[in-house]
Amino acid sequence: MPERLRLVVMGTTGFVLPALEALMASGHEIAAVYTQPPRPAGRGHQLRRTPVHEAAERLGLSIRTPPTLKDTEAQAEFASLGADLAVVGAYGLLLPRPVLDAPRLGCINLHASLLPRWRGAAPIERAILAGDSETGISIFRMEEGLDTGPVYVMRHTTIGPSATATELHERLAGLAADMLSEVVVAIADGALHPIPQPEDGVTYARKLLREEGRIDFAEPAGVIERRLRALNPAPGCWCEAMGERLGLLAAKVVAGAGPPGTVVALPLTVACGEDAIALTRIQRAGKRPMPPDELQRGFQLPVGTRLA
Repeated sequence: MPERLRLVVMGTTGFVLPALEALMASGHEIAAVYTQPPRPAGRGHQLRRTPVHEAAERLGLSIRTPPTLKDTEAQAEFASLGADLAVVGAYGLLLPRPVLDAPRLGCINLHASLLPRWRGAAPIERAILAGDSETGISIFRMEEGLDTGPVYVMRHTTIGPSATATELHERLAGLAADMLSEVVVAIADGALHPIPQPEDGVTYARKLLREEGRIDFAEPAGVIERRLRALNPAPGCWCEAMGERLGLLAAKVVAGAGPPGTVVALPLTVACGEDAIALTRIQRAGKRPMPPDELQRGFQLPVGTRLA
């Protein structure tokens, strides 16, 4: 029977939740779940707990929410758990050397890219934006550098021409969970040894910025279509039309030409720097998402209208 391990799971977004459930189903002990503290959100700025926090509470697990792991008190509390291994996925806080060294078997990270490509905060979105044909999961041993540690195992998956960040996030989270139970046992048994990342092919998936969501119709339509798939629902894509801000949620590339940003066909085809883009899902401020023909009934954008 595989060794029952004492684990710490660290994550903030829903990406790590399938892995947490897989580890519990495998019979390992979850000593604690670490996640970022509740933060103000929404119009009322009420404190909102992370998805990991809410799931861990439902599962009856011990929850820790330190704002940083850099102070000695937080590091001592982490070390006192006596963990065999820490499993980290989309946590968002740096792990200093005392934390990395505290578990008997170290700390491993579930990273949503094929390292060394797309190290950093937004690997899924950056892969879609770049037009990559594939991505995957890399499980690596953490060190102090940004996603620089040696890799235990890697698994590939195609991105597909219509993949969205949401769909790819869910698929990769499931893939990580499928891999994890065997990887954890193999590490504990000494049967799996990490391989250093190659020095060639390093790229960085910098954090997404809100201003990246503003659509520049001077770009090729294919680039804009990828941007909509990558940046929705967050930080979101948008443009301005007739003095109003429109959220742009989905589109497809079509043939068309004209001054970039000009509506060239109805219900809502817009010329781009190369080809054109037919917007298929749009949202006015304070309204629900809708198809373009419905938008035109209440907010007419005739041929010749400029979007910017």
